[in-house]
Amino acid sequence: MTSRPVPAENVWCPRVTVACVVAHEGRFLMVEEEVFGELAYNQPAGHLDPGESLRTAAIREALEETGHTIELDAFLGAWQWLSPEHGEQVIRFAFSGHSVLHDPARPLDTGIRRALWMRRDEIEALGPRLRSPLILTTIDTWLSGRRLPLEAVASLLPENPA
Repeated sequence: MTSRPVPAENVWCPRVTVACVVAHEGRFLMVEEEVFGELAYNQPAGHLDPGESLRTAAIREALEETGHTIELDAFLGAWQWLSPEHGEQVIRFAFSGHSVLHDPARPLDTGIRRALWMRRDEIEALGPRLRSPLILTTIDTWLSGRRLPLEAVASLLPENPA
């Protein structure tokens, strides 16, 4: 039985994002960004680019948004969420990692004001200024000790970050 291609206009695709929990001495790497004219806070996170593996996307987003080159340690999980910002379903793949190099002079992505290190209680206190509820969910998952092998997220794409 051969399958016929489905026209693109008949295919629903969720928004795919990646995020990183980067912890150091009881603090987590966060970004302060401008979203629709207001300040919001997020983990290093962003969208998967065409032809990019999830791991490569996580490493790239962390560098572009924080100036930190990170090395991934583990896969934390995948979460589905209905984003009011985008009005569509998001599937977020979260990783944990650690910073191996920081370039404070590197220009950050458009809209990113700064990268900062915050304690979990400080992050929680941001309340509605958090970009999504998935921020605390992934931090709490990391704090609970969940560490899945990176191989749990298989890819046949190259793992070479740009």
